[in-house]
Amino acid sequence: MAFLKRLGFFIFGLSIGLVFLTIFLKKKSQETGTEFCYFPNCRTLKDIRSKQISYSDAIVQLIQQKDLDSTDINGFLYNGDVDFGMSETKTKPCKTYYIEGMVKDKSAILKVKNCSEKAVIESVAF
Repeated sequence: MAFLKRLGFFIFGLSIGLVFLTIFLKKKSQETGTEFCYFPNCRTLKDIRSKQISYSDAIVQLIQQKDLDSTDINGFLYNGDVDFGMSETKTKPCKTYYIEGMVKDKSAILKVKNCSEKAVIESVAF
């Protein structure tokens, strides 16, 4: 059998396998509610979301003034971009992350202190 013919069969079989694998994993992730995070940004945000979240006094004040609400903070934790250059990822016991996102059509940066047991939302800079 010629090399090009074998290569064609291999690529055809590989593409069919990838299609079935994609459909299977997508269905599995929708049923169980799991998501596959492999990039650092996704893994960091997922780690923060999995913990108990508490707010600093400055954030509570912004929520009471209706400048910010919990859906805005959830938007940061699902769709935000972690700025690893500004973040302090080596500090112990809590790491500090800066998450960039949009709040009411304005660019904002959320400061989050991620400890082992809980995450504290410290401040928002517009």
